[in-house]
Amino acid sequence: MASELDTALDSVIARLTAPGAPLETVPYERFGHSLPIFQHAPPTLVHYFAHYAAEQGDKTFLVEGQVRMTFAQVHAAARTVAGALVAGQRIAKGERVGIAARNSINWIIAYLGVVMAGGCATLLNGWWSGEELADGIELAECTLTLADEQRAARLEGLRYPGKLMVFGHDADWRQGLAPLLASGGDETTPLPELTGDDLATILYTSGSTGQSKGAYSDHRGVVQATMSYAAQSLMVMTYLTERGQAPDPSAQPATLVNVPLFHVTGEVPLFLQSFAIGRKLVLMPKWDAEAAMRLIEQEKVTYFVGVPLMSFEIATHPNRDKYDLSSCVSFAAGGAPRPVDHVTRIREALPHAFPLLGYGLTETNGVGCGNFNENYLAKPGSTGTASKPLVEVGILNDAGQTMTTGDVGEVSFRTICNFLGYWNNTEATKEAIMPDGWFRTGDLGYLDEDGYLYIVDRKKDIIIRGGENISCIEVEQAIYSHPKIAEASVFGMADERFGELPTGVFLAKEGENLTEDELRTFLQTRIAPFKVPVRLWQEHASLPRLGTEKVDKRTLKARYLSVWESEQKNPA
Repeated sequence: MASELDTALDSVIARLTAPGAPLETVPYERFGHSLPIFQHAPPTLVHYFAHYAAEQGDKTFLVEGQVRMTFAQVHAAARTVAGALVAGQRIAKGERVGIAARNSINWIIAYLGVVMAGGCATLLNGWWSGEELADGIELAECTLTLADEQRAARLEGLRYPGKLMVFGHDADWRQGLAPLLASGGDETTPLPELTGDDLATILYTSGSTGQSKGAYSDHRGVVQATMSYAAQSLMVMTYLTERGQAPDPSAQPATLVNVPLFHVTGEVPLFLQSFAIGRKLVLMPKWDAEAAMRLIEQEKVTYFVGVPLMSFEIATHPNRDKYDLSSCVSFAAGGAPRPVDHVTRIREALPHAFPLLGYGLTETNGVGCGNFNENYLAKPGSTGTASKPLVEVGILNDAGQTMTTGDVGEVSFRTICNFLGYWNNTEATKEAIMPDGWFRTGDLGYLDEDGYLYIVDRKKDIIIRGGENISCIEVEQAIYSHPKIAEASVFGMADERFGELPTGVFLAKEGENLTEDELRTFLQTRIAPFKVPVRLWQEHASLPRLGTEKVDKRTLKARYLSVWESEQKNPA
């Protein structure tokens, strides 16, 4: 039976999306299926930026240390960068421009500039090794890659297509982006006309095959996903206003940026949505729970989002009571499951606020399901219901048929926000997107009688470490590149802070000696640090196999589970 909150929110969203309402929806044909789409949404990200930058004007948009920029200032800076890309770098419509850098104001200006120039913003994972960055650039066939000094240093001596341009994170954007501006072009340079069908972004996702895939989307999909999040925000605000619980209308919404902007959570619901709702973004150079609490108090942050361990670290921090966190009424999590006991502990530690949970994927441009406030406390094991009105969630069997309530199958989404495919990977695209528009997530779950989604397992061989996907096969391939390795297997172990951590086993070739520390040191030169297993147990006989001759990971994981739990309780 639907809760009182569900009934009230359904009523609000029905009014907001009715004919003639601000969020009116109309049918749109895609993937051979009629899908709802917001009729009055801007047709492209370029139109979206221009409209809302003008509407928000002199409101503070970005805060990074002592630097503050308004919406209008950021848009004007991006317009200059776009002109430089078109006239100075000869970027043509649809060409991929890589961005490889840490979070900063200049990362955001570069993203806007690339999109406004008609380029495809290709968001390279800033945590990747040099080889992984080069592979990402090559996969997307980037004409130009904008990299900060740290990422550019990783690429030294490696081969990849296109041109590399180094930019800085200086206080003044003109200084930091000076190399890009030096070749000509400015705010007066004519820019190409774009439509919703034009290529907008490529984001990378770790797949079960080991090779990162580039999920590409057009402007329509990214804008509609962004407006889907704005619709959820408007729905909740309308609900609170009608009950006299709305926050002070003169107080600007604000949030911390402590998740990477190259991830969909940082890009769409956090960064892009902020234009529509006039939200201030406070950038953190790196995650630190006490620094976050200091900024929440200082900047009057109203909304917090991060991987689950972040809000948990705030709730359990010994110095929590030293800071005024009363402005922050929502502590959201995404990117990984939140342990059930975290939900009640966060609510108890921060009684003025509610924990929230979202579930979306790179391939859906972040949209999917959400679990709010009282409903999350009532069903803490669920990722919530499909985000209305754009998202349809289904549980499919192997034949692609929809399963009944309560049955476990593959979680799938159908929405206008879905990506169009994997760049230069037709086979993977066909496996992921069904002819009738369903995107198969690789997660296994079920829907309860109220339409709440529960994730129970993963079909794909993926470890989620603090919101970052790690392909077991990719790590195994790196281990096998060591000349002394005979067999190896990688799997995730539960961790209270990160959700999961990569671990594994290895068998050295006969007559060879290889220690765990030696193997980990070897791996650190080949894959990103977050992918290196935190524990590698050495086997002394051939690994157990299934009837298909695949390594029996379940048996191996069970074999070392008690060892792992003991080591966690009694660290050396």
